[in-house]
Parts: sequence; structure tokens; C-alpha cells
Amino acid sequence: MAMGTRYAGKVVIVTGGGRGIGAGIVRAFAMLTGTWDLSFLTRDRTRASCIWKCGDLTTEPLGKSLRHLFFTSRATGRHLKHLSKKLTLPHLRKSQGNVINISSLVGAIGQSQAVPYVATKLALPHLRKSQGNVINISSLVGAIGQSQAVPYVATKGAVTALTKALALDESQYGVRVNCISPGNIWTPLWEELAASTPDPTATIREGTLAQPLGRMGQPAEVAAAAVFLASEASFCTGTELLVTGGAELGYGRKAGQAAPTEAPTTPS
Repeated sequence: MAMGTRYAGKVVIVTGGGRGIGAGIVRAFAMLTGTWDLSFLTRDRTRASCIWKCGDLTTEPLGKSLRHLFFTSRATGRHLKHLSKKLTLPHLRKSQGNVINISSLVGAIGQSQAVPYVATKLALPHLRKSQGNVINISSLVGAIGQSQAVPYVATKGAVTALTKALALDESQYGVRVNCISPGNIWTPLWEELAASTPDPTATIREGTLAQPLGRMGQPAEVAAAAVFLASEASFCTGTELLVTGGAELGYGRKAGQAAPTEAPTTPS
């Protein structure tokens, strides 16, 4: 199908479009002729086929920021057709041993769950009119877990659960709600996390070998999944689409080096 005809005259709103996966989604939809992309960013950007709205969903009052975004969308005279939400909280990626700052933990988890909820709530009146759709960005670790990352895993699991519950509620209005759960995608955040480890090269190699395909994914590959869910997957709602390179498949060592082990025994 010709890319230029899928989303002509429609509006796509991407939050977290400043870099990484979010920026990849912006680029993918910007390729669709006639598409307007309204995106919150943390720094100024320009793109010919996009309207960029700078802001930070993690610091500004959510209601004010998002209402302004949707007002701008209505001012274009176009129909909001697709809402894609990406929020990354890198400071939650690794737990700090046994030290827990309750106030910051509660604030961060609440924040990461509030953004998808509030953004969707404000978009729904427009999405119901256009029978549009919502795509949340979750993570593979929300389903399979990850060591030393309890807060991050909990927030991503909540995004997947929100997706499924909302899909049930909004089906009566013809609004589809799906999510994408990426695995290891080579983004600036992944690069920064690797650089913070004692041996960045070994960390990157470990992340690469986690996939049977023998490589990490690219933001463009997650973006292709978003375009598919938005424009082609008309019979999909409540779906969690894994973009992981097969990282969740097969057996692997789970116990740590210090974990007690026992040799198998045959029952008498």
C-alpha cells in the first residue's frame, strides 16, 4: 500500500518524541504525506511535515500541557486519528540496593502511570469521533521481569494492563487500544546506560547476544510496528505486540553466581 495514502489529512500525536523510540515513531508518521505530528519535546526541533510543541510531560502540569496540545490539533481542522505515548524514566531503571526513597519512588511510578492515563483521557473525545486508536509503549520486561529494576518493571506492567482494560471500555466507540513492548532497542538511553557500566563494550555485547537474531533492534523497527497497529491492524485491540528479536524465547541462566544450587536427585 502506498505510504502517502494511509494517513492523509489525519493527525498523529506522539508524546516523548524527542529521541530514541519516540523520535523513530515521529519520523515514520512524518513520512506519510499530509500527516501532522504534534509532539512534546524537551528541546526545539523543526520538521517540515510536523507541528512541534515543546514541553516536558514530567515537569509541567499535565492537564495544561495536554489540553494545549489537543487544542492545537483541533485548530488544524483535521481529525485526531492516532495517539502514541512514550515515557522513559531512566532513573528508575536500576534499584539502589536496599535504599528506598519512598517519596521519589511513589512520585516516579505515579508519574509514569499518570501520563498515559491523562493523555488518553483528554484524547478520547476526539478519537471517538474519528474512530481512531491509541498505542502505548510498554516493555518486554513488564511481562518477563528484570533483575534490579522493580520500579521500572512495575510501571511497564501497568502500561500493558491499562492497554487491555481500556481496549475493553473503548471498543463500543470503535476506538482500538494496543501497546508495543520493545526489547533491546539501540537508543541514546541504552548507550548512556552502557557507558555508565564498568565495561561498556561487554555490556553492549551482552545486550546484543540476548536476542536469537544476534543484534539489537532499531527505533525504526518499533516505529514500523506502530504504523502497522495504527493503519493496518484494524482487527487488533488489546494487543501487546512484542518487538524483541526473540529475546523472550528459550531457556537461559537465571540464578546469580551467589545463588545456592542443588544437584538434581532421582526420587526413590
